[in-house]
Amino acid sequence: MEITRVLVVTAHPDDVDFGAAGSIAQFVDRGVEVTYLLVTSGDAGGHERELDGEGMADLRRAEQSAAAKAVGVTDVRFLSGYHDGRVEPTIELRRDIARVIRQVRPDVVITSTPERNYQFIGPSHPDHRAVGAATLDAVYPDARNPYAYPELADLEAWTVSEVWLIGGMSPNHYVDITDTMDRKITALSAHTSQVGHREGFEEFVRERWAGIAVRGGLGEGRYAEAFQVVPTA
Repeated sequence: MEITRVLVVTAHPDDVDFGAAGSIAQFVDRGVEVTYLLVTSGDAGGHERELDGEGMADLRRAEQSAAAKAVGVTDVRFLSGYHDGRVEPTIELRRDIARVIRQVRPDVVITSTPERNYQFIGPSHPDHRAVGAATLDAVYPDARNPYAYPELADLEAWTVSEVWLIGGMSPNHYVDITDTMDRKITALSAHTSQVGHREGFEEFVRERWAGIAVRGGLGEGRYAEAFQVVPTA
């Protein structure tokens, strides 16, 4: 399948960078148009913070924009009205995501798995699972059904070919990101409010994504990101 446009839908700033920044950098290098859609601005995040929720949201939006720039993404969008830690897969959220799908018209949507990961709890934040579930429903059937939301009637229906899920227990697609690993680390390091306090953070990242490469059969000395690819066309 030829991929010309990719839409990434995540709950918080930094989710895409942990899950897919290396792969995104490769897409951008190939001339693929990539759009980020963040459901929240991460207003409940931060480590020993001095900012209030709105101040933290402003900071994290700026951090995400800097992280996106590190991998070549310039189209970064944030939904309004959804708060960190309180996201549910509502009809309203499905509609808001379907709207952006119809606007962007991506071949591939990357989002979080809606399933709980019992092997590694980190990806199983309730917001991640809610956004994953809402995004899958927005892909099928909402965005492709011209009658799903009368308020979106001015946007032509669109069928996404594949969804790539991050954070799941059953990956079936591994992307070798060895050549873009440094850019992934730069993107992650832009989220200072979240990772700036963690000693040895780069070593942690390299070790974890080297392990993914080994599990994916790419061998020692490589780095990889893992996805569960779901055909949706």
